[in-house]
Amino acid sequence: MDLTQIRSPRDDDDDEEEEEVSQERAPGRATVDGLVDELLAVQPATTTACGNNSHRCTEICNFCSEMYGAPTMDCLSTLLSHLCVSTFESSMVSLNSTDRCIWGNVRGLYSNLSLCTEEMSDCLLIPWPNPLVEDTFVDIHSRFFKDCPTEEHGDPPPVVMFALVMTPICLIPVMVSLVVLKTMNGDDS
Repeated sequence: MDLTQIRSPRDDDDDEEEEEVSQERAPGRATVDGLVDELLAVQPATTTACGNNSHRCTEICNFCSEMYGAPTMDCLSTLLSHLCVSTFESSMVSLNSTDRCIWGNVRGLYSNLSLCTEEMSDCLLIPWPNPLVEDTFVDIHSRFFKDCPTEEHGDPPPVVMFALVMTPICLIPVMVSLVVLKTMNGDDS
């Protein structure tokens, strides 16, 4: 098995209707009216742990078992780079550097990347987020978003900062002096 045999999440969405129809008569699956075929109990046992029983997860686990012997971080790295990051990169190439900095333009792509990394990790029963996923996002940010302006407000210029700090410091002795003078004069009003 190679990575081209693992279908993208969009392929899974497109085939849901076909799968529902095929479940109507497929032995070992639930029928449309909710009854379970008698052959359901005769399912082959899998040798590797897999996050869930979805068709895509099974393909991912089988790929890792065949290529790496088990679901490992090396396999996750391969899956992330070939299935998640490559899809993100191909979509980002179509955007110019200015469009990449507009969140509305990249929100969907970024969300899909995040969901893809989470799905791959979950299928392989590797906790998410993990250092590999974090490194992937740091790499994505350094490659595609490094030239985007940040909306953070920095410190004001030193002159403004000095005025803001010195004003209350100078007012405190003046206020104390006024209170002392007021009480020394015996003015009760």
